[in-house]
Amino acid sequence: MSEQIKHECGIAFLRLLKPLDYYVDKYGSAFYGLNKMHILMEKQHNRGQDGAGIAAIKLDPVPGKKYIDRVRSNAGTPIKNIFDEIHDGIEKSVPDKNILADAGWVKYNVPFCSEIYLGHLRYGTFGRNDIENVHPVMRGSNWMTRNLVVAGNFNLTNIDELFDKMVNLGQYPSATTDTVTILERIGHFLDCENEYKYRYFRDKGYSKQDITNLIRDNLDLKEVLSQAARRWDGGYVMAGMTGHGDAFVMRDPNGIRPAFWYADDEIVVAASERAVIQTAFNVPYETVNELPPANALIVKYNGEASVFPFIEPREYKPCSFERIYFSRGSDRDIYRERKQLGKNLIPQLMESVGGDIENTVFSYIPNTAESAFFGILEGLEEYCDTIKSEKIAELNGSADPEKIKEILKIKPRVEKVAIKDVKMRTFITQDNQRDDLVAHVYDVTYGTVRQGIDNLVVIDDSIVRGTTLKQSIIRILDRLCPKKIVICSSAPQIRYPDCYGIDMSRLGEFVAFKAAIELLKESGREHVIKEVYRKAKDNMLLSKEEAVNCVKEIYSYFTDKEISTKISEIVTAPDVEADVEIVYQTVEGLHDSIPVHNGDWYFTGNYPTPGGNVVANKAFINFYEKNNDRAY
Repeated sequence: MSEQIKHECGIAFLRLLKPLDYYVDKYGSAFYGLNKMHILMEKQHNRGQDGAGIAAIKLDPVPGKKYIDRVRSNAGTPIKNIFDEIHDGIEKSVPDKNILADAGWVKYNVPFCSEIYLGHLRYGTFGRNDIENVHPVMRGSNWMTRNLVVAGNFNLTNIDELFDKMVNLGQYPSATTDTVTILERIGHFLDCENEYKYRYFRDKGYSKQDITNLIRDNLDLKEVLSQAARRWDGGYVMAGMTGHGDAFVMRDPNGIRPAFWYADDEIVVAASERAVIQTAFNVPYETVNELPPANALIVKYNGEASVFPFIEPREYKPCSFERIYFSRGSDRDIYRERKQLGKNLIPQLMESVGGDIENTVFSYIPNTAESAFFGILEGLEEYCDTIKSEKIAELNGSADPEKIKEILKIKPRVEKVAIKDVKMRTFITQDNQRDDLVAHVYDVTYGTVRQGIDNLVVIDDSIVRGTTLKQSIIRILDRLCPKKIVICSSAPQIRYPDCYGIDMSRLGEFVAFKAAIELLKESGREHVIKEVYRKAKDNMLLSKEEAVNCVKEIYSYFTDKEISTKISEIVTAPDVEADVEIVYQTVEGLHDSIPVHNGDWYFTGNYPTPGGNVVANKAFINFYEKNNDRAY
């Protein structure tokens, strides 16, 4: 994506199932788990560069010894920072490197030599990037079974409601963020489970030490999660560890956020991406399981791992944006889907250039749409094969070698026309000079386009705000002097805010929304804007279950083509010489390319949870009232 969007975070969880000396004997290190966590986190760095953190728990600790380690960073290179800090701590704890072969000594004397790990990568979609906002977060207690460490990839739409529920339970949360809300809500029901089990075993006549062990062995984590998640509205994958060694990974009932896991006789591992598990442990695709929606992977203190439903599932709506852009393209299915997104654009692209293959150059925005571009190439080759077949058939058996040779030369013209340079810092405040610097983020390969003759087609993953197109990309492509510039988006028009983990909550920033508003004004329908505002205000008085998405009416008067045409006008600066056309993926093309991950609320406004409609209405109210606050 040529525009930066803050988005989903990433998790990594690892439970070693063997004693640490097993890993020393087999892999030569008591830090086998820590090293694997480094790989799991580094291979998911695309999911979070605002912060990173890791926590570790030692099983069966010696009383008086520290058994929970945690380090977090919000520095410029957070993953590097946390592992540098861990390695420094290890070196300070080891008097003689030969002792590292003694797994028992290392476990009880060296930080982060543990059996259970939980890592997190953060993109800050809410609040400042303070270290307090970096996961994992902790809720401490002197009772091992009440200690709680949590990290997640989530956004909840009903934080105010949940906050009030906690206050009614007698709690006094320190903040109203969803992180604190989730930590305290799970923590509350973890306390309840501990108290219930304590009373039960006490009434049975067990000693206090026996009760401690019985709680450890019989804690019902599934019940804790079921109680905690009953009123959550949003998309989430959350992972947690208790101080005594139970652990969990849970996924929202719509399956909005992704989670995968793998287990064998040595490990249980979970992550936000399937491919990173394959890479870190060299295991085949088929052995890595997707965690079903409304289910939790629970790993008990004794290492038993099971998947349980903790809440009723709802309509399956996994996020399609995960597949279009945010997830790593090394995943087998994601790579295929992205190629198909490109391939499905061919009919629109051919219409845009009048079917003129000979005088059209195809390219892509660097580092963003390469996989989709490969799909375009496949589609173009098939298109060219069709043309060749038709022309050969027109020869009526006349095998003129020169004509056949000329026909066989028909092929798509492919060039790397755009080169991304180092980001330039803008010191000058005047808008025209700032735009000039922004326009130099990319450079072009001169001579790839015949001036005034060739069309230039360039693909991007998605077009959200359109500012980078206007200030930079279209201007630099115009330096090549093409007859026409066609920018195609592998995603459909982004029309509605997200509230499940992507920082897209302000309607006024979406270029598709701007286009629809301008079209309403130009067509004499400005009154519709006020009517939608009134309806949105009325809906805010309803329960979230009764609310409808009033913003859909804004787009209902125009075709996708009409909105795309207006977007083309908006993103074309006055000094651009070439004709400019913006082409978007259709929603039908999206579903054809990504049939399973059908969460398309960004494009259709069909939210998977009731809170989504509330957020859409709130976003429109904010726009109308010129309020720049987030909608959730």
